[in-house]
Amino acid sequence: MALTRSPACDDGRVPSTRAEPMARAIFAALGGTVEIGAVRSAGTWLLADVSVGAFLAPRVEDLGRLMEGVRVVGRFSGEVMAIADELGYFRDHEVSAASLLLWSEGITGVPQPPERLEEPALVRRMCRIGVDLQLTRLLQALVTAALAACTEAGEGAEAISGIVRGATRLADPVEGRTTPADIHRMWRVAHLPAILRPASDAPDWGKAGYRAYDAELERLVEGEGPGLVRPCV
Repeated sequence: MALTRSPACDDGRVPSTRAEPMARAIFAALGGTVEIGAVRSAGTWLLADVSVGAFLAPRVEDLGRLMEGVRVVGRFSGEVMAIADELGYFRDHEVSAASLLLWSEGITGVPQPPERLEEPALVRRMCRIGVDLQLTRLLQALVTAALAACTEAGEGAEAISGIVRGATRLADPVEGRTTPADIHRMWRVAHLPAILRPASDAPDWGKAGYRAYDAELERLVEGEGPGLVRPCV
């Protein structure tokens, strides 16, 4: 997604035409995170035992806080935030093996016969791969939306780190093996080199912004004290 500054509307929110693609990227990554969390929470790795509704029921307030953070970081309007409801990720629905294959980008491959994708060992592997991919993409989508909305790192990084913390709890509700620090490091090596290389078509202000967010997120999620990390801009 090309990075462009979004002129704010009169009420300070980003115009819907510019905000919608960024919001959809965030909601999709969160949708994958919720489905994977529901599978992990069931504990059996059998898709027939998975209930997204039952998984989200005790987490409604947590999800609400997370979505409010998304709204603030991206300066999204109510119209844009309503897209999340339209997509249906955050209400009860079936989780299929095909969905997990999508979230894990097909890295496991498709066995023969394809019905083997529902085997617990493959379901577990797709979840482990998918959670890394979707949380990393979530962080990229959040930082991109924040920069497009002119939300500076000093203001936006704390909110983004809170969203990532909440999302990791959703994605890994049982084992707790996934941490925000893990997601930050994966995001940095997966996304920043292409953006920050000299030949990149990213604007200079965008490169400076990504560097600032990287440094501030590192301070927040790696537990470093204030002022110890400074981006080179």
